[in-house]
Amino acid sequence: MKRLILIHFAILFAFCCRAQSESSLNIDDSNDIVGDSLPILRPVTSAYMLELGASSIADSYLSPITYKGATAAFAYERMQAMKFDPQNWVMQLSARVSVDRTRNIADNATSWRFNGSVSWGMLHRWTILPGLTLAAGASTGIDAGCIYNQRNSNNPASAKFAWTVNASAYLAYNTKIGNLPVTLRYQPEIPLAGIFFSPDYDELYYEIYLGNHSNLIHFAWPGNRFAISNNISADLHFGSTSLRLGYRHYSLSSEANKIVTNIHTHSLIVGISGEWISLSRRQQISRNARIISALY
Repeated sequence: MKRLILIHFAILFAFCCRAQSESSLNIDDSNDIVGDSLPILRPVTSAYMLELGASSIADSYLSPITYKGATAAFAYERMQAMKFDPQNWVMQLSARVSVDRTRNIADNATSWRFNGSVSWGMLHRWTILPGLTLAAGASTGIDAGCIYNQRNSNNPASAKFAWTVNASAYLAYNTKIGNLPVTLRYQPEIPLAGIFFSPDYDELYYEIYLGNHSNLIHFAWPGNRFAISNNISADLHFGSTSLRLGYRHYSLSSEANKIVTNIHTHSLIVGISGEWISLSRRQQISRNARIISALY
């Protein structure tokens, strides 16, 4: 009887050891190999940027005069290779808040512009040459703010709002200046369609508050609301953190209900960028993992 019990315990012990061994093997395999391919890591490329430059604003709802002055902005960018096809598709999230302070020609009146925008898009990318990448796609975004001119005491504010679908692209080149790795990028973006807000020429916002909501929303296309954003940047890679230097040009021309708006800004960019990977404490990075960057 005792011999039979010992045999049972020996069989049970051997079975447990084998199960534990197979369990450990499966865990290691899940870290190293997924099916027949290597596991993929998709680091997030983020950038925090400050912008400072010159601004020109004309809005016929407030004044027929063009006001010129300075602009300042804070911008955030997040890029990551898409999970479903990381080699060919990348997503981009952009957010920006800005303030413009401008003066008229006689230098006796001030106009302020406050604006915020956010957009999200997907781009397909192609490797043209080693280190040279071309990407093109679409994005959608919201742009909202107002222009304030106290001199127009009857109605000193002009509200701005637009939701648009945009064409976007970028050209990125990874190179070196001496021993310093550098990523150069040029990215334009142009709204193609959407909607935007504009009251009638002599309509007060108080009248809108009282219920006059007709003819406020207009279909946007390049014929009545043309906008373009051009961004040129250079990421200087000092270890894991990069210094971003660049230039941004923004131009907007819109016309609706006989109200014409023209906004032009030129800004220099200084920021910090880099790549980050978020992992839980229980997650292990495989030595065979393949890293696919969104930009670098």
